[in-house]
Amino acid sequence: MASNGNANGEFSFGNGTARNGLKIQTQKKDNGICHDDSAPTVKAQTIDELHSLQKKRSAPTTPIKGAQGAFAPPLISDEERQKQQLQSISASLASSARETGPNVVRGDPARKSETPKVSHVSQHHFFTPTISVSDSSLKFTHVLYNLSPAELYEQAIKYEKGSFITSNGALATLSGAKTGRSPRDKRVVKDDTTEDELWWGKGSPNIEMDEHTFMVNRERAVDYLNSLDKVFVNDQYLNWDPENRIKVRIVSARAYHSLFMHNMCIRPSPEELESFGTPDFTIYNAGQFPCNRYTHYMTSSTSVDLNLARREMVILGTQYAGEMKKGLFSVMHYLMPKRQILSLHSGCNMGKSGDVALFFGLSGTGKTTLSTDHNRYLIGDDEHCWSDTGVSNIEGGCYAKCIDLSREKEPDIWNAIKFGTVVENVVFDEHTREVDYTDKSVTENTRAAYPIEYIPNAKIPCVGPHPKNVILLACDAFGVLPPVCKLSLAQTMYHFISGYTALVAGTEEGVKEPQATFSACFGAAFIMMHPTKYAAMLAEKMLKHGATGWLVNTGWSGGRYGSGKRIRLPYTRKIIDAIHSGSLLEANYKKTEVFGLEIPTEVEGVPSEILDPVNTWADKKAYKETLLKLGGLFKKNFETFTTYKIGKDNKLTEEILAAGPNF
Repeated sequence: MASNGNANGEFSFGNGTARNGLKIQTQKKDNGICHDDSAPTVKAQTIDELHSLQKKRSAPTTPIKGAQGAFAPPLISDEERQKQQLQSISASLASSARETGPNVVRGDPARKSETPKVSHVSQHHFFTPTISVSDSSLKFTHVLYNLSPAELYEQAIKYEKGSFITSNGALATLSGAKTGRSPRDKRVVKDDTTEDELWWGKGSPNIEMDEHTFMVNRERAVDYLNSLDKVFVNDQYLNWDPENRIKVRIVSARAYHSLFMHNMCIRPSPEELESFGTPDFTIYNAGQFPCNRYTHYMTSSTSVDLNLARREMVILGTQYAGEMKKGLFSVMHYLMPKRQILSLHSGCNMGKSGDVALFFGLSGTGKTTLSTDHNRYLIGDDEHCWSDTGVSNIEGGCYAKCIDLSREKEPDIWNAIKFGTVVENVVFDEHTREVDYTDKSVTENTRAAYPIEYIPNAKIPCVGPHPKNVILLACDAFGVLPPVCKLSLAQTMYHFISGYTALVAGTEEGVKEPQATFSACFGAAFIMMHPTKYAAMLAEKMLKHGATGWLVNTGWSGGRYGSGKRIRLPYTRKIIDAIHSGSLLEANYKKTEVFGLEIPTEVEGVPSEILDPVNTWADKKAYKETLLKLGGLFKKNFETFTTYKIGKDNKLTEEILAAGPNF
C-alpha cells in the first residue's frame, strides 16, 4: 500500500518512516524551514495555577464617601473591610443560646485552593460560650456573599437538583412541594407595640404568635443554616427613594433563592456595599428544613414568621421564593406608614410629560397589561411608596406570571426572560430546553423573576413625581359596573378598601355563577395595619396633590358571564389613554343608580352605548336584580370595617360608608 498524496504534502508519506513502513512528509516552507504555529508556553506549573490565570480579580472598589480633609476618617484596607463584613454576618447568624456567631469565611468550600485563610476571622473567641462548645461552633461556615448571576448559575447547576439553563438563557428551578405562598402559615409576633398598631381579628391577614415561639423557630432556622458548609448572603436595598430606603440582608441555603432576591431587591453599587454596615431587616430562609409541628402556634410543617421588634423574618418548611418578596412587602407596609409614607400594592407608569398613574387591581383585572404601555415609562409593576417627594418603586425587579405567556401577548416579559432571569416551576423540552409556557404539569403558578432594567422602557432610577391619576381596576363578571367612572375621594376610599373583582368559578362542575372577591387595599394578604389607615393616607395625598380617582371595569358588559361579552381590550386602552391625556376630565357625566357612580357620556374611540351598563342589557329587570345583588355583596363585605373609627371623631368613617351602594 503506497500513497503519494497531493502537491502540498497533505496525506503523503515520504520523509520519516512509521512503524507500518509508511513515510510521513512534513509541511515545508520555501526556505526549507518547518513552520511552527505553536504559541509561547503557558506560565503555569500545575492545573490549579492554570485555572487561576483564567479569572482576574475585580477592579478595586471605590473608597467610602464621607468627610474629607484633616478630620476625615482613615480609609480601611480591603482586608479589614472584608473582616468587618464577616463579623456582621457572623452576628446575624448568632444563636440565642450562644453569645457569639459562627466562624465564617468567604468563598466556596468546594474550591479549597480559593478559600482564604481563616485565622483572622475567628473574631469572637474572647468570649466564654454560655453553653458547652458544640460541633457547629468548631466548624467554619463558608459565606457566598453577593454573588453575581453567573456565579449563582454555577452553584445552582452543580448543587441543586432541578436546576437547568433554558434555551433562552434563563435559570429554570423548582420550588419544591410548595409552588405558591402559604398565607395560613404566616405568623406575626404580637407584643405590647404591635398589639395596638397592627390589624388583628376578623378579616386580618395577621395571625399572632408570641416572642418565645418566634425564638424557637429562629433558633431552628439559624442552627440549620449554621450546620451547612456554605450559606448565601445578599445585602441589598428596598425602595428607590434614597431618603427612605431599607437595608435588607437575606441568608439562604439555595443559589435559587439568592439569585431570586438579587433580581427582586435593589442591587447596591460596589461603593454602597462597602458602607452597607448593619442591615435594617434580616431574612433567615431555612425553607428546606421544616418547623416542629408540636411547637405552639404551628399548624403545619411550614411557618413564615415576622418579628417587627427584632426586624427579622424566619422561613421554615417552604422553598417558594415569593415568601421572601411578599414578606418584605409586609414589612414595608409597617415601616413606611410610620414615616407617613403610603405603601401601595400597585403598578405605576409615567408619561413623557411627567404625569404619573397608579394601577390597582387583583389577579385577572389587567393591571400588568394596562400599566405596561410602550408610550409611557414603567416605574414598577407591583410595589410602590408615595412620599412627600413623589412615588418610588420598592423593588429592583419584576415577578411575572408565565402561564400561557406568548411573544405576541406580552413581548416585554417574553424578551425579559434571558440570562440572569429565574423561571420557577416551568416545563421544558428535555433536549432543546425550550420552555412550554402552556404546560401546567408542575403548577399553574409558573413565574419569572428578572431585574427591572430588562424592561426596555423602565425608568431608572424607579422614581417619579406625585401621581395625577389613581386607577382602580375591577373585572366585573356580573356585568353591571360601567367601563369607566370618575370617583370622589370618599368613593375612592370605599372602593380602595373593598378591593373588588369578580371571577368565574366552578367551571369544572358546570357552575357559571360569578363569585365576588374582595381584598382590602387590593392586597389584603400583605397589609399590616387596618385598611382604613392606608385609605385615609391615600385620600390625604390625592387631595393634597390633586389626583383623580377612577374605577375601570375590564370585565363583562351586556349581561353577566355566560350571557354578556367581555369589554374589548382596545376600548379599555382608549379609556386609559383618555385618563392619561386628561380629556376624560372634560367630559359630561351622569350618575348611576345604587352605586352612585359618575359615568362619562362619551369617550373618544369607545361606543357611547356601552358606557352606561343598563343600555347593554336586553333584560332590564335582570340588570336591576344583578345590580342590587352586587350592591348587597359590597355591603356585606364592608361590615368588617364599619366599626373602625378614623381620627378623634367618626366623621370620615361615615363619609366612606355613605360612598358605598345606597338602596
